[in-house]
Order: sequence, then C-alpha cells, then structure tokens
Amino acid sequence: MCPKARVLVVDDEAPIGDIICAALGKRGYEVIYAGDAEAAINVFYRERIDLFILDVMMPRMDGFAFCEWLRRRSNTPVIMLTAKGSLNDIVRGFDAGADDYITKPFTMKELEVRVQAILRRMAWADDQQVEKVLKIGAISIDMESRLVTINGAPIHLTPIEFELLFYLMSHAGQVITKNALFRDVWGYDTPEDTNLVEVGIRRLREKIEQDPSLPQYILTVRGIGYKFRDALSTDTASETKAAKQQPTDMPGGY
Repeated sequence: MCPKARVLVVDDEAPIGDIICAALGKRGYEVIYAGDAEAAINVFYRERIDLFILDVMMPRMDGFAFCEWLRRRSNTPVIMLTAKGSLNDIVRGFDAGADDYITKPFTMKELEVRVQAILRRMAWADDQQVEKVLKIGAISIDMESRLVTINGAPIHLTPIEFELLFYLMSHAGQVITKNALFRDVWGYDTPEDTNLVEVGIRRLREKIEQDPSLPQYILTVRGIGYKFRDALSTDTASETKAAKQQPTDMPGGY
C-alpha cells in the first residue's frame, strides 16, 4: 500500500462519503471529499489525485459523464460505486473509462482491497523495464506515449484496457489464467467472484479484433484462460473457428 496516496471520494450522499473517507483515512491514505461532479472538477484542477472513488448516481453530471470528462484529461484510475450491477451497466462503466467497479451495498474491507489493488498495479506498471515498442501482427504499443495503433491507425483504450493489452502482448504465446490477470493486471491477491476479467477481454476484443466473435489475437483457452497469439499464421482462420466452437466464459464467445 502507498500510505501517502491521495484519494478523491465523489458522492452526493455525504454520510456515505464521510464513512468512506474515515475508513480510508485510518488506512493511511490522504482523502479528499467532493459532494458532486462540479466540486470534483474544481479539486482536479487544484490538487494531485492518485485515485478517484466515484458514485454513479449523482445529480446534474452523473458518474459516467464525469468519468468520460476525466478520461479526456487524465489517466488517473477510477473505481465506480454503483447500485446497478447488470452486465450492460458494467460495460457502460468500462466504456466511460472506469478501472474497476463495486456494486452497492459493499463493505469497507472490500473497498480497501480494491483501492490497494489498483494503487499496487499502478506502482508495478511504473517500475517495469520494458521495450519502448511492442508489436505483434498489425498491433503496436508505444510505451512512452502510451499509444496503441492498428496498421498505423491509433485506437483509444481506457487505462485498464491499455494495461490488459500490454500484459497479454508481453506474455504472447503463453496461456494466462483468469486468476493471473486478476493478480497482475487488476492487482488482486485472490480471485474475485465477478466477471471483471471477461468484460475487460470483451471490450478489448471489440477494439482490436476485426471480428470480435472470431478473434485472431486474444484466444480463449478452454477451462484455463486466455492467450495472445505470438504470430499470425496461415492457419489462423481454422484455429479461431475451432476456438469459437468451444464453450467459453460468457455468452457471445467471451
């Protein structure tokens, strides 16, 4: 844990915000509270923030809109707090740029674990000594600029999607378990009973694959996890067709 990390809690329900601030403060974090998105924007411009904890249901500008606003200006990680736990709402949160989500009601222990996991992941990414450019097939990652291109054309990835793609490409050709992705990309010590990884893979496939339902890069390994193809060969179509016919983690081949 980074005891001096600065966390901004954005929630229009002050009693909930106060509880979160007190709990994280006891864990050694420096915590700032904002009662709505407008107040959070003011804090963003005057303070260094290492992590946002963002309620979805807020007046005027909701959490999705604020996260989209933030992503046009910063890659600071975001945990969304939501009473909506459906797959569509989770996907919407990822589309807005969230790194993680917690469905209400939740315990302070769960929130502390999520906060610690994200800050650990950010510290790990900063410490990595990697090649400046990773390239497999048509996909290229420039680590200095954090730019991802396909056939030279840039594509937009959220911070967690970027970290997921980087991890998979860095381990190209290796089978990566879901638990390993939880540990090394999301930063959790133990597996979580959510579809966080599946949703992340799904969103990433939709951005980098020509046909997400017949992926050429991110392959599902039945009963184990995923593998990023280390080279595109002439038997790509037959392999991906076979992979599509196998049972998968989620409906639609995800």
